[in-house]
Amino acid sequence: MSSGTTELAWFKSSYSGSQGDDCVEVAFAEQGVHVRDSKDVSRPAFAVGREGWGEFVRFVSEG
Repeated sequence: MSSGTTELAWFKSSYSGSQGDDCVEVAFAEQGVHVRDSKDVSRPAFAVGREGWGEFVRFVSEG
């Protein structure tokens, strides 16, 4: 799942801290969801399919 990550619309979680706390950014694309480290955007991002992302979000939301 490769797409130019520079042309994606990245956003941080609403749970992100305002003091530069550890956080990830995500960007939605037709092929799936891209994820990267918000403090070091020069590191490669990774992508997961929409189904995998949905499973991850459900797992996290269940605590």
